Amino acid sequence: MADTIQKVQYFYAEVPDKPGEGARLLKMLKDEGVNLLAFSGFPKGRRAQIDFMPAEPAGFKAVAKKAQLKLVGPKTGFLIQGEDRVGAIAEIVAKLADANINVTAVDAVSAGAGRYGAILWVKPRFVNKAAQLLEAS
Repeated sequence: MADTIQKVQYFYAEVPDKPGEGARLLKMLKDEGVNLLAFSGFPKGRRAQIDFMPAEPAGFKAVAKKAQLKLVGPKTGFLIQGEDRVGAIAEIVAKLADANINVTAVDAVSAGAGRYGAILWVKPRFVNKAAQLLEAS
């Protein structure tokens, strides 16, 4: 089975970098029935940046507004899923490198049962070129 690569919208928020902040946000989204395709968080100075890739962006935005969560976006990233194999991500980033597209960030993980997943970002000016190159839906 071939990898599936989707061009997806994502949003981010900067929040206090303190214990429980991510758990609070994720619980709020769960309680409101928001399904996330991917979620990533990391420190940014004295705060933290939380990236959300919602399955349904409009519903996610409505919930975030209700919670007074200040979002940036939508922006575009890629959700990658496929059969786990040696070098799966290496193949993808090599295609981008060969086209002179720099990967801004990538998070990849083995999902078990022979599957893997990843989220990948490129600069906005390269999104369409990357999508075409990676045959993203």
